Amino acid sequence: MDSSAFRNSHVARNYDPLPVMLARGQGAYLWDVEGRRYIDMMSAYSAVSLGHAHPRILATLSEQAQRLAVPSRAFCDDRLGPFLDELCKVTGLDAALPMNSGAEAVETAIKAARRWGHRVKGIADPEIVVADGNFHGRTTTIISFSSESEYRDGFGPFMPGFRAARFGDLAAFEAAVTPNTAAILVEPIQGEAGVIVPPDGWLAGLRRLCDERGVLLLLDEVQSGLGRSGTWFAFEHEKVLPDGVMLGKALGGGVLPVSAFVAKSEVMDVFTPGSHGSTFGGNTLAAAVGLEALRVIRDERLVERSQALGARMLQRLNAMRMPAIREIRGRGLWAGVELDPRYASAREVCESLIDRGVLTTATHRTVVRLAPPFVISQEDLDLALDAVEAAISTFDAPRDVGDAAAVADQQLEA
Repeated sequence: MDSSAFRNSHVARNYDPLPVMLARGQGAYLWDVEGRRYIDMMSAYSAVSLGHAHPRILATLSEQAQRLAVPSRAFCDDRLGPFLDELCKVTGLDAALPMNSGAEAVETAIKAARRWGHRVKGIADPEIVVADGNFHGRTTTIISFSSESEYRDGFGPFMPGFRAARFGDLAAFEAAVTPNTAAILVEPIQGEAGVIVPPDGWLAGLRRLCDERGVLLLLDEVQSGLGRSGTWFAFEHEKVLPDGVMLGKALGGGVLPVSAFVAKSEVMDVFTPGSHGSTFGGNTLAAAVGLEALRVIRDERLVERSQALGARMLQRLNAMRMPAIREIRGRGLWAGVELDPRYASAREVCESLIDRGVLTTATHRTVVRLAPPFVISQEDLDLALDAVEAAISTFDAPRDVGDAAAVADQQLEA
């Protein structure tokens, strides 16, 4: 499918979107400019977990925008306190520092870990241990410890101070921790890598390791948090409490960029006035929307809905026996369908899904990601999964290895 007709010459080419021109969204549906309706199976990478145009979120957005939106953190306001109180309540942690994007929340966590390493542990050059295959954003600090060449190519020099270990391998992390280690920073489930779920007990093992070595455990739950994995936070699956957690995406209710670093007092207390900040981070409008997003998740029992619908989705996906499917991975209402590249690329399947009235996206050429809004009906979920099965089933014969490589190269150049 040719996407060139959908390109605008003034738009930077840092994305290669699928060839569909969207104009409207409501609940779990999206409509294109011609009025055709699609089932959203992506949720904007979990940013729209509550659904498009949620009425309570829109009402809060409108009401607060007419009262006070961005007064600057140079002053106090009546919305930030209640928002951060609720964040600490749901996470079980002590203090929160609001930002905008998920990457900013991760940058905040990195700064906290380094200052904690300097001031609490007395480390001259604090290090942070991360996981291979990680994705925490695309800022220059974060790509310095990415293991994906496409995120790093041409953007050096890179920042030192990071050591990588194999995701899910406790022994590898034990070996990577040194006297200079201030923190371990990982995703409890790796989203961009293809919805990679670690072995049972891995997070609990990291918690024990951090306690034994006097190291902080920092978890990036920007995608996995706020119900996506079937619990409020993915760390709850192993009943661990991190020293700090990064949140974002769904926190903005699908309408604003809202993120936060939430941590224990001993970690957050390293920040002093002027040591960190953001013009828009924690603005009054964002705080009001963020608080309402948390209340909607609680009041509408969306975590429980994610768990129940997620079980159904994974059951149906695991029942799909097709040669093009290599593996099904997932937790909660979040799954990755790993394809055999000899049969099809993930992009080809996603383009085929457009014609079947379903929208989602691919990662690393071989994985179709499925993460619908929590408000999706069981009927629509089943319709979308029917479409996924039908789309993949059309790729029923292996291609010549050279042809498969050519398709991959064409997609990389697009």
